[in-house]
Amino acid sequence: MRRYLTLWRELLVQSWRRQRKYTAATLAAIAGSVLVVAVCALALREAVDAIVRGDAARALAAAACAAGMYALNLVLQTTADMLRVTTNDRLGRLHLHPRVHQDMAEIEGLEHLERTDFLDRVSIVRSGTGQVSLSMWTAVMAVANVLKLVVTVALLGSVTPWLILLLVFAIVPVWCDHRGQALVKQAEVETAEAYRLHQHLAELAVGVASGKDIRVSGAAAEVVRRQSEAWRAAMGPRSRVQFVAAAWKLAGWLVFTAGFVGSLALLTSLAARGRGTVGDLVLTVTMAASLRQTVASTVMSTTSTAGSRRVLDPYLWLQDYASTDRARARGAQAPPERLLKGIHLRDVTYAYPGTDRLALDGITTVLPAGSVVAIVGEYGSGKTTLVKILTKLYRADSGSITVDDVELASLDTQAWRERSSAAFQDFGRFRTSFAETVGLGDLKHVEDRDRIWQALRETEATDLVERLPNGLDTQLGRELGGVDLSEGQWQRTALARAAMRSEPLLFVLDEPTASLDAPSEQAIFEQQMARARRIGRHTGAVTIVVSHRFSTVTDADLILVLDKGRVVESGNHDELMRDNGRYAELYGIQATAYAAD
Repeated sequence: MRRYLTLWRELLVQSWRRQRKYTAATLAAIAGSVLVVAVCALALREAVDAIVRGDAARALAAAACAAGMYALNLVLQTTADMLRVTTNDRLGRLHLHPRVHQDMAEIEGLEHLERTDFLDRVSIVRSGTGQVSLSMWTAVMAVANVLKLVVTVALLGSVTPWLILLLVFAIVPVWCDHRGQALVKQAEVETAEAYRLHQHLAELAVGVASGKDIRVSGAAAEVVRRQSEAWRAAMGPRSRVQFVAAAWKLAGWLVFTAGFVGSLALLTSLAARGRGTVGDLVLTVTMAASLRQTVASTVMSTTSTAGSRRVLDPYLWLQDYASTDRARARGAQAPPERLLKGIHLRDVTYAYPGTDRLALDGITTVLPAGSVVAIVGEYGSGKTTLVKILTKLYRADSGSITVDDVELASLDTQAWRERSSAAFQDFGRFRTSFAETVGLGDLKHVEDRDRIWQALRETEATDLVERLPNGLDTQLGRELGGVDLSEGQWQRTALARAAMRSEPLLFVLDEPTASLDAPSEQAIFEQQMARARRIGRHTGAVTIVVSHRFSTVTDADLILVLDKGRVVESGNHDELMRDNGRYAELYGIQATAYAAD
């Protein structure tokens, strides 16, 4: 609770700084609504008592005051609701939403975007920034409603202390509703995986890419069946718990109703015996009715405040995760202008969080400056994991990686990445203009058309531009009114993006031609090998090529053969073929398969 209070205070301060007029008006409307109900009830009691005394002028003035307060209360409630929605929307969209994405983007690694337990939280936060800011206003409303309860009980107590017991009856439905909501939350957590599966299958059924496979294979009925099963698995328990929560809520309101009826009977009895005025009875009825509405609002606001934990907990988790990442020791040293020795790995190990299996197990090797290094091996052997560690997307669990005798961890991450260039097998598909999706490879030159054309020429993608309706200015993404590219065209675009940086120290090609046909693959590899040699001579860059096709890496200076996270062989193509080991075996299998084709 202390963390929630701290967060709400921070949000209120931000709201005050960024939109002072809206925030002040919202708080004023909420505070005013607390007072006018009490003033209205007191005015009604005075009007009734004045009528009984025969004081027409006082009765008229009191009645006018009561009517004015009633109308003002309606205006304040409506105004407060509208201002709260507007203020919350501005705070969520203009402050929290960019802040969340900035926190995510500044995290050095990728684990929060790859682990399912992290992704669950990240997904909730990304779609719930408005609810985070709304929780602050919900908390403010909860405080306002509690103050209304205090004022109401104080007025009721002024008639007879016995009426204070109504507060006890008012607390019961709040507790019962919280009890029911706790059960609902527990059920949502327990069925989260089934619900996520349902959403995935729903998107799968209507997606363009998956739609082709589903229709050709005739799997639509099976997808729908599994989606229905996932829906029942997720919503069945939730529906049953909702029924139980409704029963708890009904029980609470029955208790309050019994207390309300009892208080009216008590006051009627007192008035009949001359121990109270008719105005007291009117005041009690008015405040009791107000108490019912206040309790309902309190239940709603407190329940919403408690329910906001569904978003607040992941939001606070992301803040903690980002803060911990920022607090970790980060390098501040600039990378060298030119590599002289290369990259040295000593006993590097890495295991994905939540697993015991080592993705990399004691990797020790030297990647010489200016060399082309090929990493080969079967799927799951650790090739891409090694590449991500070298680009500082992961941190090794143990071991040492040095760049010209300087620890990789000591290098400034942003500076190292500015001297790195990569085309990953799971490349990005940016729905921007074609020029921008290539230019993003070197943000400093994103608008440099000459540099963009050079990158396109180096990856033989100029013909792709010529086929686009508006050339470099063509909008990509059919869903944005542009054109869509084939998988191979997207990959060639990613290769061009990787070629934007002309002087990298680390150049990574991770399955760069997996979506291309064999002739295109061979041509691009030859061109990229020539480019690698050129930048190797100029900056001493290490080029790493990850490929499942062994025939494309025969010209590499060094070939590392990975198996289950370990380097089982290393050398150039001729050396490895003479050793007649794992590399020669896999090379022979592929050569035979391609010859048969």
